[in-house]
Amino acid sequence: MHNVLGDRRAVIILLGPALAVYTLVMLVPVLWSLGLTFFEGNALFGFDAVGFENFTTLWNDPRILDSLWFTVRYAVVITIGQVLLGYLLALLYVFALRKASSLIRTLVFFPIVLPTVAVGLLFQQLFAIAPQNGLVNELLNLVGIASVDWLGSADTAFWVLAAMDIWRSMGFYAVLLYAGLVEIPDDIIAAARLDGATGWQMVWRIVVPLSMPVLLAALIFSINGTLKVFDSIVALTNGGPGDATTPLTLYMFRTSFSYGEYGYGSTIALLLTVLSLGVTLLIFRSSRRDVSGTDR
Repeated sequence: MHNVLGDRRAVIILLGPALAVYTLVMLVPVLWSLGLTFFEGNALFGFDAVGFENFTTLWNDPRILDSLWFTVRYAVVITIGQVLLGYLLALLYVFALRKASSLIRTLVFFPIVLPTVAVGLLFQQLFAIAPQNGLVNELLNLVGIASVDWLGSADTAFWVLAAMDIWRSMGFYAVLLYAGLVEIPDDIIAAARLDGATGWQMVWRIVVPLSMPVLLAALIFSINGTLKVFDSIVALTNGGPGDATTPLTLYMFRTSFSYGEYGYGSTIALLLTVLSLGVTLLIFRSSRRDVSGTDR
């Protein structure tokens, strides 16, 4: 293996095709999109150079603030829900169910493999109010509470979205975090028990610090995925009511492909890229500070 890695020609032959495909599929579109931020127009009617006009429009666009606020709020709530519930499930798998957890893991993981449109239609029916009540409103009526138009109000639509995405993805994060928990050496757990650590003391002082790398990876994976959410919102609310549940991704899509403003759409995409990168760097920096005890 060392001889192969030391041969420059072998490295080029092995990595060249993958790097070429990655460049064509990922880097070229990114650079192309970055260049479009200095133009207006579309592929049908051509492009005109406008300099930094798209950035000025972005700064003065009130809808950007609404979409940005929704995107950040959605990302924070869903990330906390996904990772927290996933971690609790992982702890349940490791310390309570143990070998009997295989079936539960499969059942909880199953929603992530379902098509997003199918999950969106399911939740539309569960929270429906017309032409007939869904299951949730029927249960409310049974206890004497009036039916609620869950998807007709900005606040309730947000929490229905949150419930759907957390339910759909918590099984994935449970399996991801479970893989990290099972790598904790048994002798460390046994030694902690001999020292008198039980229950949440064991979890907080032993398990959480030792599983911090995989927990950090789950946080970064989740926050970047939720900042770029698109399909689940289109499937459930399509950005409504009005624009109340319109994230930056959906606003970018409509700007580019519905209104034909490729340049401004690319500028919104750049804002989303900077936001995702900034959050990732912030998480990394915070984790380094926690580990080292110093701000490096």
